Amino acid sequence: MCGIFFSLSRTGHVTPDANTQQLLRNRGPDSTGQHQTIIESSAKDVSTRLHATFLSTVLALRGNDIVEQPLRDDTTGSVFCWNGEAWSVAGHAVDGNDSKLVFAKLLDACTGTREASMRRVIELLSVVRGPYALVFYDASHKRIYYGRDCLGRRSLLQQSTPDGTLVLSSVCDNASGESWAEVEADGIYVVDVELADPTSNSFPGTRVPHCRSDQEEDSDLSFTLPFPVMNQTIDSNSASQDAGAVEQLRASLERSLQLRVQHIREAVTDEPKTGVLGETRVAVLFSGGLDCTILARMCHDLLPLSEPVDLLNVAFENPRIHSNLEPNASPYELCPDRITGRSSLAELVEICPGREWRFVEVNIPYTETQAHRSTVMALMHPHNTEMDLSISYALYFASRGVGLSQVVGKAKAEPYSTTAHVLLSGLGADELFGGYQRHATAFARRRYPGLIEELELDFSRLGKRNLGRDDRVISNSSREVRFPYLDEDFIALALRLPVTSKCDFGLEQVTDSEDPAQLLEPGKRALRLLAWQLGMKRVAAEKKRAIQFGARTAKMETGKTKGTHVLSR
Repeated sequence: MCGIFFSLSRTGHVTPDANTQQLLRNRGPDSTGQHQTIIESSAKDVSTRLHATFLSTVLALRGNDIVEQPLRDDTTGSVFCWNGEAWSVAGHAVDGNDSKLVFAKLLDACTGTREASMRRVIELLSVVRGPYALVFYDASHKRIYYGRDCLGRRSLLQQSTPDGTLVLSSVCDNASGESWAEVEADGIYVVDVELADPTSNSFPGTRVPHCRSDQEEDSDLSFTLPFPVMNQTIDSNSASQDAGAVEQLRASLERSLQLRVQHIREAVTDEPKTGVLGETRVAVLFSGGLDCTILARMCHDLLPLSEPVDLLNVAFENPRIHSNLEPNASPYELCPDRITGRSSLAELVEICPGREWRFVEVNIPYTETQAHRSTVMALMHPHNTEMDLSISYALYFASRGVGLSQVVGKAKAEPYSTTAHVLLSGLGADELFGGYQRHATAFARRRYPGLIEELELDFSRLGKRNLGRDDRVISNSSREVRFPYLDEDFIALALRLPVTSKCDFGLEQVTDSEDPAQLLEPGKRALRLLAWQLGMKRVAAEKKRAIQFGARTAKMETGKTKGTHVLSR
């Protein structure tokens, strides 16, 4: 996981300010590198000197050594900034460090004519599986490629300054109120320096759009998506009868999780190790709900028993709710996610003997929440609503992993800071499997066509609404968030399944039935059946609860605030 900064200017080299540099180092504490170069352009027979600055910070989690960035090719002068995890390229698994491999393949793609090289670069990026944001300068053809993976799982922001300088960055310090926007996860952007208008101040990027393999391309050059359109058929053979769908989902999710939890390099850190002995490499953002508990349960089958797993459970003091507590009552233990978390932990301990589960109580007083408000708002920018802040608070403090940990069997909780630099998130499960109340509402209004339309909408806007924001907030703690439910192959399977195999709101729930398919709620029914199959029957029946309500970050001052309310700085 890395931090990226890039600038292209006609007036001189532009570097990040001190605050932004610190935010970038928070993302990548293992190394910081900078490279500056002059790009000579002769567009429209006018000679121009452009100043390019590349800066990268690195959190090294793969391979045997720290690979410092930006990567540079001495022969061509090409430069590469990579923030990602390439699990495979063109179907071939990536062993060791992925940044060097992707750079080498990009250099190979850039040989030959200008037209052919651009096509090969786009084709290469379309067969990279895994999250990424990148900036690549093809010095041979004087082109700059930048963008995010097709889901937008890594952050990349863009700013155009008054003098026309193009600035790209994983994070920004918005203290000056400057306008930043997320680079849309809708294709790869290309700045062709040789074609740039020398009389213009700006460097507009040409977008190479996404196109599904089962759709007709609407341009000569396009980025082929790795998954199909959502299945529109209504299959009467719903999840209640279709155990095959659950088996397929289990196998696919296991493959996804295996990529994300094994062969993790121990990150370099100067932090003192506190609390319980024995270091963890993987932690779960753990509310105790269905999605995250399935991940924790499946980790047990994939990781050595000698390796502990941290369960990061965050709870907040909310003065609006906790103003009149009984004496000695803890506001944190009253939070719904703390109650659910402890219940799910008990079931994990019961079902997974021999595993050391570390339940980390991340307790946040209201004063601490307020003290970090400006930092959290800068990290989530350009998102700026009350709901964004509520969600970001929960992710920000949970990802720090600092709290009290009590190992099962020990009498006392002790101060603890997780050593895990990989965090697992259940994000994506609700969008793919109909876990929100609005999915039930859409079904009630327009039956299956309405439900499918709502699912399509949620999936299409994941990168815009959630992923860039979450990446910026979580990575500030020098940890990398990974999303097993957003693996390309798992998504492709989920999209191919008929909606009735995922969340059949037309199937009546029978609370006294012994058949889990009838007993369980319709929302995310396929995942509930998976949890049941994994032995987690109480978890399978757990109701969905939004993170901001479960952790008590929502509406801390007044209950009248709406989630869409735009915040003042």
